[in-house]
Amino acid sequence: MDFSYSKNNKLKSKKLIEKLFSEGKSVTEFPLRMVYLSTEFPNKVGVSVSKKNFKRAVDRNRIKRFLRESYRHNKKMLIDNKISGYALMIIYIGKDLPDYKLVSDKTQKLFVKFLNKIT
Repeated sequence: MDFSYSKNNKLKSKKLIEKLFSEGKSVTEFPLRMVYLSTEFPNKVGVSVSKKNFKRAVDRNRIKRFLRESYRHNKKMLIDNKISGYALMIIYIGKDLPDYKLVSDKTQKLFVKFLNKIT
C-alpha cells in the first residue's frame, strides 16, 4: 500500500478548482467539509483553511498539514472501495485549533459519508 501524497495526487489546476466549487457536491462532518466532483483524472486532493477563522499563517499551515497527513493515512478507504476519478477539496470549517487525532477521526467519518453518498 502506497501511503504517499505525491505531486500527481495534488489538486492544483485553477480551472478544476473553480469547476469543483461551482458544480461539485459536498459532504460535511464537522469540523470538516469535503467538496467533490467526478473527473476523468485519478483522485486529486486539495486542502484549505479559512483565513477568516485563523489569522496566523502558522495555525493555517499546521491545520493543512494535519489534513494532508490524515488524507494520506486514510486514502486506503477510497482505494479499497475502488473510488477513482474524483477531485476532492477538504476544508476545515471549525474555529478552534484542532489536534491531529480529531482531524484523523473526522476524516475517516467524512470518507464513510462520502462512500455512502456516491454508492
